Order: sequence, then structure tokens, then C-alpha cells
Amino acid sequence: MGIKPFILIMINKRTALVFIFFLSIWIAGLSFSPCIYAKNLNDGIILADDQGNILYGQNNEKQFIPASILKILTSLAAIQILGEDYRFPTDYFFDADSKNLYIKGFGDPLFISEVIEQLCLEILLKIDTKQIHHIILDQTYFSKKIRVPGKGNSLNPYDAPVGALCANFNTIMFKWSLSEGKFVSAEPQTPLLPAFYDDIKKSRLKQGRIILTKEQSILYPGLLIKTFLEKNDIKVTGSVVQGKFEFKEGEKYSFLSPFKTKEVVQKLLKYSNNFIANHLLLTIGTKTYGAPATLGKGVKEIKLFSKQHLSLDQFTFVEGSGLSRSNLISPAQMLKVLLEFMPYHSLLSCRENDFFKTGTLSGVRTRAGYILGNDNRLYPYVIMVNQKNKGYESIQKNLLNRVSQAVFRK
Repeated sequence: MGIKPFILIMINKRTALVFIFFLSIWIAGLSFSPCIYAKNLNDGIILADDQGNILYGQNNEKQFIPASILKILTSLAAIQILGEDYRFPTDYFFDADSKNLYIKGFGDPLFISEVIEQLCLEILLKIDTKQIHHIILDQTYFSKKIRVPGKGNSLNPYDAPVGALCANFNTIMFKWSLSEGKFVSAEPQTPLLPAFYDDIKKSRLKQGRIILTKEQSILYPGLLIKTFLEKNDIKVTGSVVQGKFEFKEGEKYSFLSPFKTKEVVQKLLKYSNNFIANHLLLTIGTKTYGAPATLGKGVKEIKLFSKQHLSLDQFTFVEGSGLSRSNLISPAQMLKVLLEFMPYHSLLSCRENDFFKTGTLSGVRTRAGYILGNDNRLYPYVIMVNQKNKGYESIQKNLLNRVSQAVFRK
């Protein structure tokens, strides 16, 4: 090898080392500042202290699809409008002449098997009979024409239909039992009713869930009530049918859900349950505008609440779960929601010092919540990435770092 080639190799190595050195500095800068990500991606970021002073922001005023972080707004409205201690009622009345049992629903989203069994035990204590003819279900508190934007017809639980009287989120959980050689309930508290065997077989699944059709969901609560009453030696001679709740003054009873609004909200946020979110939305609408519940009434009331209590205007809100891509809100507007929701931050999921709600749709990832600083103050933040999953995790880590730095500088 000659001298010149040797010198050239040395120069190339030195140039490469210099290049690598400056490249590493540039990459470190990327990991330190989410700003670079925000400039290159269709995303919005905001971080503030507990007084609303913005510590970092990018595309604050630009509106994005929020996905499920919109549930925080729905939850806040439910707590403020319905009240923290509100409990969903379910009315019932026994006609001694016809021996018909009437049940009227008011949109309880947690009308689950355990609650239905409690209702049946209360009915046994209140009415003096060993025999019931028809079980008549009144679904009129909700409009029959409710169509939630963004909801499809899949077997996914977020596509379950809403209704004034629904059981177990209008879903049935099942599994195949090798020992029994048949399908059984995947939930010990929920009997698997023969009426749904064919639908389970059609799913071709060995275990999982089926989503009830609108027609099935109307009768399912009554079928469970019938089963639990019969379990307690009440003979039901008639059928489960739809009808109008009619009673004489002083003869009806109201069964109250064991879950208060805050408990309902906690389950909504923990499981990101679209069914619960839109039941709260529909109930909120009836609080001001009366029955029957419609999506329009709920949307109108939450938008009015947002304007009067949060000074929120000029955002698009079409349903309460975040399932619709038509919902649009900016990071700055979400920050206002978070500041008002701060007393209820413990209702959110928590990982270490991060209280959060995430949202995901195709091409959309969002996150909103609070970082608990070492100074025991909450730092609300919003991340809205409306593009294929790029930079989301890095932005999240950077915000955690910025809170640490902000606390350290104090």
C-alpha cells in the first residue's frame, strides 16, 4: 500500500468519526425535544402546570381527531350534570290482576348480571306472589332511532347497540366446555340462555363474545330477569315482551343501581367502554330536554356545558366515546377539559406517576392525562398524533423528562 492511499483512508476514517459525533449530538437533540417530532408530523402536543401555565406546546390550536381521550370530556360532563352521587334507576310494577311484571329502563349502562339478580331479589321482597304471567319491558325512555356515528356492525364490543334497558353491554361471553361437551357462559354470574345457542354456533368460535342485534338486545334483560326469578322459585307462565309501563299512582318501585356516577365513570375510563360513554351522553340529554333520549339532545347539552363551564367553542363533537372520526378538538381545548377534570384524575388509569387515557383509531394515536411531579403537583398533558404511529412513544417520554426538568429548575 502506498502513502497516498494510506493518508486517504486515514482522512476518510477521521471524516466518518466526525460525522458520527455530530450525528449522535443531533439524535440526542431529537430525544430531548418533542418539538422536532411535532414539526415533522401531523401532531399536537401540550404540557402545562396545574394552574394552566403552558410549559410546552406545539400545534396547540390545531384540531385533531381525539379518539377515546374524548371520553374525559363526556366523563366530566356526566359528573357535573348528573352529579357525583347519581344512580341510574330501573322502575318496576306488578299488576296483581293480570299478574304481569312491568320493567322500565332509564339507560343504566351497568345493568349487568349481578345487578339484575339484585333487582330480582328486591322484587321478591316487594311483591307478594309466587307466579308471574308476562314480563313486559318498556324501552321508551330512549328513542328507537339512535344511530351512533362511527359505530359499525362488527362483533367488536364497541359496536354494541345502545338502549334504555340493556343487559351486560348487549354482549354474551361464552366458551366451550370439554367436560360438558357444550358451550357454557364464560362468566359464572351470567347464565347462558338457550335462545342464543344458534348465534354462538354461527360465530364459529370456541370462546369469545357475540354482540346482540337490536331485536335481541330488547328482550335479553327480560330473559335474564325471568331466569333469576325462576331460580328463586317464582313461576313465569307467560313470555318476555315489549310494552308500555302502566301503573296506578303509588304502586311502582324504583330500583337504584349500586354504582354512582363516579364509579360508572371509572369503569368507562378503565375499559374505554364506548357503550357506557354514549349511555351517559344520552342520559345527560334527557336531564335538560326530557325523554326520549336522543343523540342530538346529549350532544347539544355537552356542547352547551363545554361553552358555559370550559369556555370551549368551535370544536366538533358528534358522540361521546370518540369512536367517530368527525370529532375534532385541539390540544389547547383538551387542556381546558383536563384542568377541570383534575379533581377526578384518580379515576384514570395509572402507571407509576402517569394518570392517563389513551385513544386509538386507524392512523390516530392520542393520550391525555396528568404527570405527577416530584413536587406532588399534577402536570396535565395532551398528545395527538393523527398519522401512522410515528413518534408517539418518544413524545411521551420527552414530556415526562420535561416535567422532571421543570420541577428540578424550581
